[in-house]
Amino acid sequence: MNALAVVLALLAALANGAASVLQRRAVMEQTEDHDDPPRRWQVRKAVAWLVRLLRRPYWLAGAAALGFSAGFQAGALAVGSLSVVQPLMASELLFTLLLGTAVFRHRPGGLTWLSFLMLAVGLGLFLGAAGASAGNTTGQAGTWLPAGLCVAAAVAALFGLGQVLRGAASAAVLGLATSVCFACTAALIKEVTGRIPEGIVAVLATGYFYAACAAGLLSLLLLQSTLRAGSLAASQPALTLGDALVSVVLGRVLFDERVALGTYPVQAVLGGCLLVAGTVGLSLSPAVAGSWDATTTPPRRPARGGHR
Repeated sequence: MNALAVVLALLAALANGAASVLQRRAVMEQTEDHDDPPRRWQVRKAVAWLVRLLRRPYWLAGAAALGFSAGFQAGALAVGSLSVVQPLMASELLFTLLLGTAVFRHRPGGLTWLSFLMLAVGLGLFLGAAGASAGNTTGQAGTWLPAGLCVAAAVAALFGLGQVLRGAASAAVLGLATSVCFACTAALIKEVTGRIPEGIVAVLATGYFYAACAAGLLSLLLLQSTLRAGSLAASQPALTLGDALVSVVLGRVLFDERVALGTYPVQAVLGGCLLVAGTVGLSLSPAVAGSWDATTTPPRRPARGGHR
C-alpha cells in the first residue's frame, strides 16, 4: 500500500468532513431564515434557494474545503488504486463527528461515538484484509460506457426514492445516491490522472476530463439535497461507506483492481461484522433524528415554577 496515497487520502477525508459540516451549517441557517424549497423539483424555487445558499460564508468555506479535497484525492489516485484510496476516505465519518461537535456545539451521545468508531475500525480491518492490487492506470476499453449507464441509472433511481421518503430515511438514500456519483467522479479523476503522461493535449482531447467535471458538479448538487434532507449522522454512513463499496466495484470493472479477501478471512469477517454493528448502532442513535446538528445553540430550559 503506497504511503503517500494513504496520507493524501486521509487529508482528502479530513477536507470532505469539514465540507460536510460547514455546508450543513449553512443549510440549517438557510432553513431558519427562509422556507425550504418544496420536496418536488421546481427549477425556479430550487435555483433561488441555491443562489441564497451561495452567499453563506459557511457554504463558501465548505466549497473551498471540497476544492482541497479534490486536489488531495486526485494526488492519491495518481499514485494509488481506486480500491484503496476511496475506502480510506471513509475515515471522513470520524472527522465529520469531531468537527461537527465543535461547529454545532452539541455533543453526540456515547452510542453515536461508539457506532462511528466501529465503522472506522471495521473499515480499516476490512481494507487491510482486502489486499487490493494496483490494477491499470487507465480503464479497460469498452467498459466505461456500460459502467457509466449503470451508475446513471442507480443515481436516478436512488434520487427518485429519496424524494419520496422523509427524514433520516430520505437523507440516507440521497446520501447513497451522492456516494455513487462521488465514486464515479473518483474513477473519472483516476482515468484523467492516468492519461497525464500522454500530455495535456491528449487529456483534453478525450471526454473523460469533461465527464469528471460534470460528475463532480452533479455530486455537489446531490450533496446539497442530502444535507437538506436530514442530519449528518443519517447521511454520512451511506455517503462514505457507499462511496467505498462502489469504488471497489468500479476499480475491479474499470481498472482490473483485484481484491483478495481469502488471505486474511478472520480479519475480513471481523471488519465486516463491525461495519454492520456500527451501521445498526448508528441507526438507533438519537443523533439520526436530527437533534445533533439541527441547530447551533442548545435549547433553553424552562424556568422553574412552570413559567416559560
